[in-house]
Formats: sequence, structure tokens, C-alpha cells
Amino acid sequence: MQHHFGFRPPPQLSPDSSDNQRHSPPGAVSAAASAAASSSAITAANSISSNTNGNGISSISNNISAGAAASGAPGATNGFSAHHYSNGSNNNVVNPRPANLSLGLKSNTTTAAANNNSSSPLKRIDNRAVAGPEPNGRPTTASTANSNSSLSAGGPVVQKGFSTGFSTVPNGGGVFGAFGLKDTTNTITAAPPSARGTSDQTLQQPHPAIQNKNSAHCQSSFPSSHSDSASALPLSQDLSSAIHPAPPFNGPALKKTDFPVQKTTSSSTASSTPTDATMSSNTSNGLHNKAFDAVIRTPDRKSSPQPTHLAVPGSSLSRVLADQSDGYVAPKFEGKDEQMELVMDLIEEKGFIPPEFVETETKWFYSDLGIDDMYFQTENPDAVANHILSLYAAKVAAYARDDKRLEIRLDKEAEDHAVYIDTSKPGVSVLDGPRYEQRIDEKYLNNSKDGNSYRVETFRSAGVLPGAQEQQLRCYFVYKSQFANPNPGRDETKMDIIGEKTFLEKATDKTKDIYQDIIQNCVDRAGPVIEMFEIEDSREKRLVVAYRQGSAMGMFSALSDLYHYYGVTSSRKYVEQFSNGITVMSIYLRPLPQTLETAKFPPIEASIHQIMKEVSLLYCVPQNKFQAYFISGRLSLQETIYAHCVWVFVSHFLNRLGSEYTSLSSILDADNGAHAEILSNIKRRLRAETFTADYILEIIQTYPELVRSLYLAFANTHYVQTRGEEDDFIPTLSYLRLQVDRVLDDNELKAAIAKTVANEHHEMVMTAFRVFNSSVLKTNFYTPTKVALSFRLNPSFLPEIEYPQPLYGMFLVISSEFRGFHLRFRDIARGGIRIVKSRNREAYSINARSLFDENYNLANTQQRKNKDIPEGGSKGVILLDVKHQDKARVAFEKYIDSIMDLLLPPTSPGIKDPIVDLHGQQEILFMGPDENTADLVDWATEHARLRGAPWWKSFFTGKSPKLGGIPHDSYGMTTLSVREFVLGIYRKLNLNPANVRKLQTGGPDGDLGSNEILLSNEKYTAIVDGAGVLVDPQGINHAELIRLAKARSMISGFDVAKLSPEGYRILIDESNIRLPSGELVNNGTTFRNTFHLRTAQKFDSFIPCGGRPESIDLASVSKLIVDGKTTIPYIVEGANLFITQDAKLRLEKAGTILFKDASANKGGVTSSSLEVLASLSFDDKGFVENMCISDEGIAPPFYKEYVKGVQETIKRNAALEFEAIWREHQQTGVPRSVLSDTLSVAITKLDEELQNTDLWHNMALRKSVLKDALPKLLLEKIGLDLILERVPDNYLRAIFGSYLASRFVYDHGSNPSQFAFFDFMSKRMAKMQI
Repeated sequence: MQHHFGFRPPPQLSPDSSDNQRHSPPGAVSAAASAAASSSAITAANSISSNTNGNGISSISNNISAGAAASGAPGATNGFSAHHYSNGSNNNVVNPRPANLSLGLKSNTTTAAANNNSSSPLKRIDNRAVAGPEPNGRPTTASTANSNSSLSAGGPVVQKGFSTGFSTVPNGGGVFGAFGLKDTTNTITAAPPSARGTSDQTLQQPHPAIQNKNSAHCQSSFPSSHSDSASALPLSQDLSSAIHPAPPFNGPALKKTDFPVQKTTSSSTASSTPTDATMSSNTSNGLHNKAFDAVIRTPDRKSSPQPTHLAVPGSSLSRVLADQSDGYVAPKFEGKDEQMELVMDLIEEKGFIPPEFVETETKWFYSDLGIDDMYFQTENPDAVANHILSLYAAKVAAYARDDKRLEIRLDKEAEDHAVYIDTSKPGVSVLDGPRYEQRIDEKYLNNSKDGNSYRVETFRSAGVLPGAQEQQLRCYFVYKSQFANPNPGRDETKMDIIGEKTFLEKATDKTKDIYQDIIQNCVDRAGPVIEMFEIEDSREKRLVVAYRQGSAMGMFSALSDLYHYYGVTSSRKYVEQFSNGITVMSIYLRPLPQTLETAKFPPIEASIHQIMKEVSLLYCVPQNKFQAYFISGRLSLQETIYAHCVWVFVSHFLNRLGSEYTSLSSILDADNGAHAEILSNIKRRLRAETFTADYILEIIQTYPELVRSLYLAFANTHYVQTRGEEDDFIPTLSYLRLQVDRVLDDNELKAAIAKTVANEHHEMVMTAFRVFNSSVLKTNFYTPTKVALSFRLNPSFLPEIEYPQPLYGMFLVISSEFRGFHLRFRDIARGGIRIVKSRNREAYSINARSLFDENYNLANTQQRKNKDIPEGGSKGVILLDVKHQDKARVAFEKYIDSIMDLLLPPTSPGIKDPIVDLHGQQEILFMGPDENTADLVDWATEHARLRGAPWWKSFFTGKSPKLGGIPHDSYGMTTLSVREFVLGIYRKLNLNPANVRKLQTGGPDGDLGSNEILLSNEKYTAIVDGAGVLVDPQGINHAELIRLAKARSMISGFDVAKLSPEGYRILIDESNIRLPSGELVNNGTTFRNTFHLRTAQKFDSFIPCGGRPESIDLASVSKLIVDGKTTIPYIVEGANLFITQDAKLRLEKAGTILFKDASANKGGVTSSSLEVLASLSFDDKGFVENMCISDEGIAPPFYKEYVKGVQETIKRNAALEFEAIWREHQQTGVPRSVLSDTLSVAITKLDEELQNTDLWHNMALRKSVLKDALPKLLLEKIGLDLILERVPDNYLRAIFGSYLASRFVYDHGSNPSQFAFFDFMSKRMAKMQI
């Protein structure tokens, strides 16, 4: 049995021991123990041959000696030293301890000296152990930990993990504070000091370092380990020879490159970093960096103005802290001694701990573990006593175990604080056990927000626990944050305003200064701030990570998994919350003791920068689907997150429809809307019933080796070393792997998959990895700082039979809070960004399965809708994860920022490094608001400006007028178009709107619904919105509706007193309500969801202004058809995709006059297009002067007139299309919903052809067309020539083509004669001559 760092085993008293020993005087020890301690001397020489073994491990000869003489003469040591610790008595305690051994470099020398009569405690000076007094004159615990892992070449294996360290404890060490080590010829004993009581018994165990009783020399192929003490000593080492062999698992950087290791500036640590020769030795292997100039650059990229907030090796930002403390000064608990006496009394009363050990166990807990006074001040004596009893019980249990392993599991959770104490092996993440860090994440940190925030302090005990498992004690303390100012604002950064009270009391001025700078950077950035600080005269590193609360779920525990992967452990960790919504984590990292097992890891001086690099990757997906493979070391972090991303990809795109679907699709007409609808439904059903996301995940998890090979191919294409010898991306383990692993080409990967997988299904899934790799054109995967992972994909992999209209561009964005797409059908395209929420897990599964198809259909609808404007159709959809339904803003910000990573020049060192761009063309996206994003577009605009995007003014439409936006809802832009189609019907049929009974979904709280109410003069008889259903057959009070529309209030705010006796209101949370007709409504929500399908109420017109897609489909449309005739004569589809195409055809066949969304709902896109045009035409100064409303709300005169012009353009374009569809239907009888698509296809097709003809190069024609197409007010203000200079050429070309194409088709129809276009252009050319 052994004893370390104050941890005492349970009592094992000798037969002659008695309770009287509890009161034995200090210094009383057994004669045998005293004699053994003062007389034994051991000298052992351990010669390690200076050759290179079969594993490539180079070693040198080391002489190891351990000696202790009564006179205190030091023993010459280099590897195994005899440290003498004074215990406060006249007896020496000899502590043999492995010194800090190294591989391949000169050795350290540790000197141990002790005086037989000295009472002064041991002090550490550099690598020497010397005796000296402590300031208070009391003896100090002198202890070390040893985790041996020695191999005997050709001989027996030394017991792994057996420790030879001793410790002594002030005022007594308990019965097992004394024990000895013995080989066949020598015995080393140690006797404890006495306190309330000690035992005479002294145990003896064989010395693990001595293998041969006849010789003081033993051969070993690997040196002994050194301790991971509380204050890490400088360790001279060159791991080049030890780490060249490929480790058993893979590191994350996967490029054949040279990787310099940072030189430490401190002279005390200079010997602990590889020499220049070592750093340059890798070059001789013939491996070269992917040169910076070989990166495929995006044209005309400019440097980003973003400052660097990620410390880069060799930069001034890698700061050195002279203070080796943790940066906190805990307020002293004045009642600590009094409390300790009370705790001892409580423990004695319980009687579980023998009386002679009560004081030593209690003082060990209070003094030796380093627990903060805040804990003792927070906890009551009963709780402290229970913790001490629990720890002692764990020791008793450990003694009874065969492996003597000590396991401690303590937790206490109160309303405002929690305490967790656990045994933990340094540098090891475990999947079983209590997993306290995950619990802290889930219960406290993930949900920290505003006043409900929690701070965390955690530390690791300095020494190992009894037993051979190299375990230490890890303590976690969680406290509810107390803010002086709980609501300072998101941008406030003053520490005295945003700081937590305990932090402000305990943190040193230096720590506050560090946090102040980091918080300022975090407020200025969208993503995390990651910085590292060197600790002077120590190999310890301080890693500081800051991010917005709620933006990284599970980050605390995930960080532990990350640095454990690189052979690094933490001594202390702090999580601080600030009332401006910033979380800051400070982690003190140190290397693991050198053993054969840890030799595969690079030195911390190298791995710390890889850890920093991967914190950003971890921030994107803290807990991925393959986390267990990362924790166990089977896959690296990059490999697991890559697999996670491909799993998302495969879930959406795996072609699993089968030959039956192909046969059916070949029979049906893809251009027929009804046929396309049927195929879409079948496709959705097939996907839901075959490969599920869980099944795909299970398959991928079966083949980690294939994942590794596929990732190598991905990384070989997209990782780039950006700064040559100054690169901060040190690949460490990946570099080693690349010396033995070969990157397979696509054919080799195909063969490897076919050879490895078990069946056809598995082959389909793993082959999709190859499809993903070949489709990625650029990604931010290797960008130093990012908030989500974005991939620009080539959409050519999409099967044409499923997606007949080819996409131009596709972005896939993945984060822990969401997944999302952005799809566009043209280079120049625009469309809104919507956020999809899910009520429950089942709804999420449905939304996830239909995510891409819904996005594709919305973008396709937008493409048809954008027939009158230069931009093609696009759409972005963000699906919130089922566990993060409250993270809409976080998801939107991450989505936008990560896409911008691929649009902007990533040239800020350490922030946005260059990426591999296989697309090779500059891209600009034009976005707008949609569901759940209307209040977020201002942030996106400002963010684009802060990131230096030259197109920030046009990036988002629908923004605040203060930013030059033209809000659709304020000016009714979308409604103006819908209204033009409604009025067109009334005009053609000579109907009086006042007599038209109207049903509207989407109430007075929405954009389209409220403006429809404000502009209309029909007789409203029913309105359905999110709150419920409002009905009045006599006509809903119009004045009350106007009031709600202006206030943007739901119908729940309607004054029911203004309803007629036949009127009623049913809200969604109501049930068992009797209608005036006598009908009983059982459930308000169900009644609301199906009201538009009821035939009990008669309506003349139906204007869907809101509602989910496919609210009327082929299955439900029959409810609106009675005896073959429609129950609703006129429908204008304002809400996107409200009615499916096959349902539209059924309604039209039954007699409904129907205009679909792609035609009616295009006013918003026209407004947005003209808003973009203005932002591109003005320079920054002119844009602010003419398009931005002042803070006082005063609009520039130009802005007012421009908005009026936009409104007139919307009405004119809507009227042109209405007349064209009406005319075509009368001439051909083709359903109007089909004609809408036919006109759109005709316009867009002709548009693309015109842009690629020589007509564009006719400068006179170009200017003539643009003069007609561009707003007159803009031409008068800026001038055509200046507009031609400022607006991108491809955008002007799109204006040219769309204007000519739309005017021709509207005049001549979708099937003109072959001479029609010639006649059309002849008239235009003649007009130019006038």
C-alpha cells in the first residue's frame, strides 16, 4: 500500500496498538521505522543504452542513483533521486522519486539534501530540492507523485503505475502516513510525524525501480516517468526521436508539411523546447508545405480589417505571465479554524473515522487539497463533515479492493451552488462514471443567461491517490453568479460594470486586465476569442477562451476531451460569467508525465497551438455524433467533425429512391406540375421509410478506418499551410501519420470501400463520402476562427430525375444549434432567409427530412417569381436543432458569418487565413428577410460592414431605413402585388369588392396580412391567424380590424363585443366551445388548422396571406369541391406554397379562378431588387445622404420619391403579368397556375439567352435598354455612365436580359411566332434612331 499527497488509507493497526496512541506526543515513532529511515542508503545505477531500438526510440545513457545518509550528503542523481523531507521531528523521511527524465537531450540533475536534526521543510529551487524554513515556521507537506511505466529489456516488466513517492503531513500523517519500500537487499522505511495519534506499524514493499537483487544496474528500454506536480518544473527534452514513429491514432492536421515548434522566450524554459536543428530536421524527410502562392485565390480579394484575436506562435500576442499563481486571491474565511473544530467534533460524534485519524483527515481536507475558502464559507459544517466522511469511506473501499484503486464520487447540488469531487487520471477522458463536467455543462453552463448564470472553479490535486492507477482528485465548485449590474447591455465592456461580484473580489488586477481585453475583443467579434499565455519559468500554459453565452453548448467538457487528446492535462480551470452575456474560460494546461504511453504526444510547446486552432472547430460542434471515437482516441477531432458533417450531407442526399421511382418518373411528365407534385410526395415517402439518419449514423460508425482515409483525401485538398515557417497550424500527430499514411486517390478509395463494407447499403453510405469530397469547392473547415462550418458545394451531384431544374450554387452550413442550406439558381440571385422551428422531436424529424426539398422548392418558386428582375431565385433555410429551439438569433448569426467566410478574402493572419477555392470566381449573395428573421437583417448588414464586405449595403434587403432599407411591411410592397391580382379579378368580372365575402389566413399581426387588411375594402367574414379563428357572416367590424392591423396584433385582441350574434372567436388554447350554430368545437388548435377547409361557411374569395406550405394538398382539396364545383370562386395565393400544384389544378378544374404565388407574391422581390440597385449605384457617402433615414426619423427627399417609384414599378409589373396570364388562358384554356410557370420559364430562358448574345455588346442598345429598365429617379441623381461604372457588369447584364425578356413575353406570350422577337427588336432599334 502506498500513500500520496495527504491521502491516507484506512487504518490497519498492529495487534499491540491502542487508543492511547491517539494522544501520543508529536514526534513519537516506532524505533524500527526511525532506525530504518536514518540508516538506509541505496545507490542504484540504471544504464540505458544509447542506441535506437526497433521502435525508433533513441535513448542515452543515464546514471540513476538514490542515496540518503545520516549526514545529509546528497546522492548524485539523474533520473532517480532520493529526496529528504523533514517531518518536523529528529527523523529523516527518505523519499525516492524519479526525476525528470528526457529523451535524447542532456539530463537534469536533481539534488536532495536533508539534515538529520533539521526541522525545516523542503523547498524547491529549479530542479533542486533543498531544505529551508517556511515563513510561519511550521513544517510543510513535502510530496511528489510518481507514475512509473518502465520496461525491462529482455527482463520482467515493472508494474505499471507503481509509485515510489512519499509525503509527510503537518502535525501527523495517520497510520498509513508511514510505509516503506524494500528490495531483496535494501529496505527503505519512512516514519510519520505524530498528531492526534499515529500507529507504530510500518509497512514494507519492494522497491519497483530495483529489478535485480545481485546488481545495482538494470537495463531499460525507456526511462522512468516524472511527476506532474503542482508546479511543473522545466523539463529538458527533445521528443523528435520519440515521436517520429507513427502513433496508434491520428492527429488532425493532414498535410505533408514542415512544422516548426515555437521557441520559448524565457531562458528558464529554453532547454525544454526543441533546438533549431531539431525543428529543421523534418525538412530532410522530403516533405514540403503546400506553398502559399499555390493556393487558388478568389479574384480581387482584399485584406480583412478584422484584428487578430488568436495568438500566433512568434507573435507579440503570445504573452508571458511572470506570476505563476492562478490569478485569483481568495478572500480569507475568518471563521475557518472555528468551523474546522466544529467539523472534527461532528466527525467524532458520528464515530466512523477512528478518533486518532479525525484531526489528520480533517486538516488534510482543509489544508492540503487547496480548496478555496469560498467553499468553506458557503458550506455548513454538516456538509463539510459529510464530504470528509465520504472521502474516508472511499479510502476504506479502496483498501478492500484487489487493485487498491481509490474511487471517489461526491456531488451536492443546491439551488445556488454545487460541489463535485471525483477521482480522475490526468489526461484521460472517460465515457463511463458520473461525468461531472457533462453534468455541469447541461445543468448550469449551457443554460447560463443574464441573471441565471453560473461560474465554475475546478482544480486537480497535486499528487496521485493511493493505488496503482495514477489517479488524482478533481474538485468542481459551481456558484450562481451575483452581478452588481445584471443588465448593462450587450456592448458594455467595463469590468466594474459587467463583472461578477465574487470574480471582482478574488481576481488579481492582472487577471482583470487580461479579461478586459478579451471581453472587448469578444464583443467586437461574432465568434470566440482564443488566447494563450506562457507562464514564466514553467511549461504550463494558460488558455483563455471567450464567447457569447448560449453560443457553444457543451464547450466546458468538450475542451477537456480536446486537450486530453494531445497528452495535456489541466491543473485549474475557471469559468466566469459577465452580465453583458460573455462567458470566459481560463484553463491552466501542463504536459503529462513522460512515460512510454505518453511519448507519442508532441511537447506542449507544439500541441498548445494545435489545441488553440481546434478550439474554433470545437466551438462549431462541441458535441458531435462521433464524440466517443474522439474521446477514445480512435479518431481525431477533425476526423470526427468531418464525419459528422458528411453524416448530415448523406442524410439529405443519399440516393435511396430505387429503380421503381426512376421507372415511374420516366412515365410521368416532369414539366407537368401535378406530375411533379406526385413524384415529390413519393420521393418524400421513400426517403422516410428506408435510410433513416440513425441508420446512416450506425453504418458510418462501423468504419472508422474508412472515415480516416476519406478525411485524408478531403484534407489533402482543402488544408493549406499559409505562412511557411511561421505557420501557426502545427499538425503534431497528423504530421507523424503522414509519414506512414498515404493519401488515396478516388479510385483507390472506391476500391477500399468496396473491399471493406459488408453490404450494398453500407457501400452506398460510404460512397457518399466520396461524393461529398468531390463536391466541396471551398470550405472554412481550416479557417483559424469560425462560428459554424460552411461548405460551398457543386450541386451537379444532384440527380436530374429528382431535381430537374439545375442549381447554380449550394451552401451547406452546420453547427451544433442548426443545419442549413442556401440554394440559388443563378450567379446573380436573391431570396429570403427563413428559420424553421419544431414543436417536438417528431416535428423536427419531419422538418429535417424535408429540409433540402423545401429549400429547393422555395428557391425554385423564387426563381419563377423573379421573372421581372435581374436576380434569379435563391432561398436560405435554417433548421434549428430540436434541443436549441430558443437559439434562433445565435443560429442566424452563425449561418451568416460562416457563409461570409467563403465570400470574403480570408487574409487576416490567425483569424481568416486563405482557403482553397476550387470555384475560382468571386461570388456575391443577395439575401432578405423571411420567417423568423425580419428583426435580424440589421445585424447582418452591420456585420457585413464590420467584416469589410464591399457589398455590405446590398447584402441584405428589408433592413432598417436607417441603413438604407426599404421595409416591405412599412410600405406594403408584397401586398401591392397581391392586391393588383385581386383587383384585376374584380375588374375583369365587374365585381363590387364591398359585396365580396372574404376569407384570409394570416392575420393583422403579419406583414402581408396586415397590409391586405389596410388596403382592402371587401367584406371580411373570416380571418385565421396564429391565435385562432375570427368569424362573422355579417362582416367583421372593419374599423376594429384596421386597429389591429395598425397595432400588428393578433385576433386575440379583437373586441368580441363588436361581433354580430352570428359571429364568434375560437382561440387555439380553448376547448369544448359551442358555436352559434350549435356545433361543438372540441379543440381550438385543430379547429384553427382546418378551418380553411370547412364548407359550412360560404366565401367568395380566399387570400392566403400566411400559413405553412402545403396547407391544401391533393388529399385535402376535395373538401373544397362539392358536386364537382368549387366552394371558393376566387383565390389569389399570397403565401408561398400554400397550395400544392396538383391541388391548384383540381380547384381550377372545379371552376376556381386561381393565381399562384409565383405570380401574385412578387412585389417584395421587386422592391428588394430596386433597393439592391440603389445600394450598388451610390457610393458610401451618397448612399448615406440619399438612402438612409436619420436617427430622428427624417427621410431624405430622394428616399421618399424613390420608394414611391418602387411602389409604382411593383403595380406595373403585376398588372403586366396579370393581363398576360388572363389573355393566354382565354386563348388557350390552359390553367392559370400552369401559365404562370410557363411564362416564368419562357422569360428566364430568354433572359439567359439574351445575356449571352452579341446584343449586350451593342453599346447603343445596351444604354437604350438600361435607360428604360433603370429607375428614372436614379438616372437623374447619379447618371447612367456612373451607374455603369459602379454596378458590377454581371448585374447590369442581368438587368439587360430580364427587362427585354419580360417585356417580350408579356406582349407576345409564352409561345410566340418565330418572327415575333425579330419584330419586337426591330421596333426597339427603330426607337433608338428617333
